Amino acid sequence: MKFKRIFAIVMDSVGIGSEPDADKFFNGGHDDVGSNTWLHISQAVKGLNVPCINSLGIHDLCPIEGTSEVSHPNSYVQTMREQSNGKDTLTGHWEMMGIETKNPLVTFTDTGFPKELLDELTSRTGVQFIGNYSASGTVILDELGEQSLKEHKMIIYTSADSVLQIAANVEDWKLEKLYEVCKAAREITMKKEWKVGRVIARPFLGKEKGHFTRTTDRRDYSVAPEGNTAMIDLVNAGYDVLAIGKIHDIFAGTGMTYDSHIESNHDGMLQTIEIAKNKDFEGLCFVNLAEFDVLWGHRRNPEGYAKCLEEFDVDLAKLIENLREDDLLLITADHGNDPTWYGTDHTRERVPLFSYSKSYKHGRKLEETSTFACMGKTILKNFDVKPSENEIGYVIEELLED
Repeated sequence: MKFKRIFAIVMDSVGIGSEPDADKFFNGGHDDVGSNTWLHISQAVKGLNVPCINSLGIHDLCPIEGTSEVSHPNSYVQTMREQSNGKDTLTGHWEMMGIETKNPLVTFTDTGFPKELLDELTSRTGVQFIGNYSASGTVILDELGEQSLKEHKMIIYTSADSVLQIAANVEDWKLEKLYEVCKAAREITMKKEWKVGRVIARPFLGKEKGHFTRTTDRRDYSVAPEGNTAMIDLVNAGYDVLAIGKIHDIFAGTGMTYDSHIESNHDGMLQTIEIAKNKDFEGLCFVNLAEFDVLWGHRRNPEGYAKCLEEFDVDLAKLIENLREDDLLLITADHGNDPTWYGTDHTRERVPLFSYSKSYKHGRKLEETSTFACMGKTILKNFDVKPSENEIGYVIEELLED
């Protein structure tokens, strides 16, 4: 074992350039060729102030405005391509842990959900619904929030992802009722023809258009990955897997020994810093930071996204200060969500992989990997854990040899 503790942080949606097959993935009727979340944000704001990430060598991957070429002996940098057929949170995270998704989960972007599905959900829960179309979560509250209060109905909607979302005003509905409805929806949508990746409870507050706000009580009900993951392998071998943020929801609670929800990126980083400072574990601390994607990517707000990146950079420097010699820090993303791009969906992009350790002496740019799963395979190799037969990927040997 080279590293006793490995911290893997997913900057949700922070891609770094379109994939070779981006012509097969679309946004607002336009393919994703040319999308680049990191680069286009930096150009939109005329330069990013991210000194910590700059020191890790991000400029080696892309000429991001505000960054520069530096020597980075303590960090290796490279890009990773996604092998799975998708560009969403589940397929990206699952692939990091060894799962290739060949058949995308069902989407209802263009059609809304079938009447039969809605009728069954109403029959089981007694709740009536409005909406049933693809929309931004904030936009649909402005469009239907007042009606939902007036008619005492919940709002059901989807997006370009494989997702069923239900929004309820918690001044009108009990939060537990919303969760009950979403659990029923999860059970109903396990049918093959309706099988969505996630059912999401979206509680909100407010009385009138322009003043509706989501609460922090979101709940995700995800399908579990098909097959073992690197996380399950680690737990079965007796190692710790600490899940911070949406990791519990993404993996349906499988392959973890501890989990903690977070209220924001900053909260997630504070929890991670606290673990780095005070928790003596052996294994993986797996962190998802969703605000890049949820608050700024889908809303096509490059200025807000840029500020979010800069705030993360400050927290990242504090985390690095608290790492030990035998710690490894991995920073990556699960897909892109270029806020300057067409439409409002994710973008099919490569992702960066920053690998940092105070013990490294020869950090440099490495070759692009053909799959996100190289991350999981490398983690398993570090702990001398045999991967399950279903897992794809290969070991990035340089990360364990320096």
